[in-house]
Amino acid sequence: MTPPIRSLILSATLIGLTGPALADTTEVKWRETVRVDKAGEHCVDDPNCFNRYHPEIPMVARANPGDLIIIETRDALDSDLTLDSTVDDLAAVDLNFVHPMTGPIHIEGAEAGDVLAITLEDIEPDQYGYTVIVPGFGFLRDEFTEPHIVNWRLSRTHAVSDQMPGVAVPYEAFMGSVGTMPGPDEVSTWLAREAQLAAVGGIALPPQPIGGLPAEVCGPNGSHKDECLRTVPPRENGGNMDVQQMQIGTTLLVPCFIDGCGLFVGDVHYAQGDGEVSGTAIEMGAVVALRTEIRKGEGANITAPEVEGTTQIKDIEPSKFYQTVGLPLKPAGEIPPTHEYLSSDVIADLTNMSEDLMVAARDALGRMLDYIEREYGLTREQAYILASVAVDLRIGQVVDVPNYVVTAVLNEDVFVDE
Repeated sequence: MTPPIRSLILSATLIGLTGPALADTTEVKWRETVRVDKAGEHCVDDPNCFNRYHPEIPMVARANPGDLIIIETRDALDSDLTLDSTVDDLAAVDLNFVHPMTGPIHIEGAEAGDVLAITLEDIEPDQYGYTVIVPGFGFLRDEFTEPHIVNWRLSRTHAVSDQMPGVAVPYEAFMGSVGTMPGPDEVSTWLAREAQLAAVGGIALPPQPIGGLPAEVCGPNGSHKDECLRTVPPRENGGNMDVQQMQIGTTLLVPCFIDGCGLFVGDVHYAQGDGEVSGTAIEMGAVVALRTEIRKGEGANITAPEVEGTTQIKDIEPSKFYQTVGLPLKPAGEIPPTHEYLSSDVIADLTNMSEDLMVAARDALGRMLDYIEREYGLTREQAYILASVAVDLRIGQVVDVPNYVVTAVLNEDVFVDE
């Protein structure tokens, strides 16, 4: 006869009391873990941190493909901001230190010419994040010329702020910056093309040794101070792409330009709208978990970042939205800041640009800010901040000449009853 359940439970309990102690399931492992932690208050104090790109920057850790790599990251400004910070505190932020990266990490067996597949497994957010307007930066930098800050309280579900009442932005974290280190040829090529752009008046950030880390390579007395690339623009090695669809579960494919690839992560975002229009998302420090795979020789086919995913894009779509449709129209006499370097006498007097997505995006975004102000009672600055974290700029069509379409899509799920 089968013993009663009660007797089985009692017997099991007694065995547990008298038999050998068993390991907790937490101790059962099936893969190795490699941790790269923060040290010190800022990147300058941290041997695992850098804020320039150059192949001579030494690797700080080694990992095998398939290992669980856990990386602690700093916020994009490497700041001392807190929940009590005001615009006065932004004046203390030194933009020479922006985009501190954790790494680089040598991936065993990876060689130049391979592709590194980076699968994001998890992001543990800090409890604090911020979104700011910095004068001279952002998509509408000509309109928003004064500093502004919103401080966010973060959890695994929503971000809320006293400076943005009635708004709760859902947790949709991703790595704003992630990639591999360039090789000597890439450094030379990228420096040359950016210098060419700067020479005709385009915006390009040349090497800046002040604030460059690691100092022994990229600082004022560094061995390669005039070659260290800034981390602000994304390039073929990935870096500061700020693409919100690279959510947990996606796999980023990045070319390897040096042996070991030199994996790095930084600038993690709690949430962001497509466009990141104010220049910042909800910026935060975080703990990132990922794994890697080497795709041998695929660098011949994948020469810049590409992404594999499943339901991530669908999962971050809003259940309720409002959309404005932008056309390449502008007032007479205006030259958009994105076009100033072209030095064309034709542009100023036109009111209708031809096949121009930048002007269409400005049109869509401007009218979206009008809508947010009108319907939700936010200030223009609050609307701009909200657009940076919860409005997606999307290309509608690029065939109906001369008026290509960009739309601005507001996730109205963010508005909640207080």
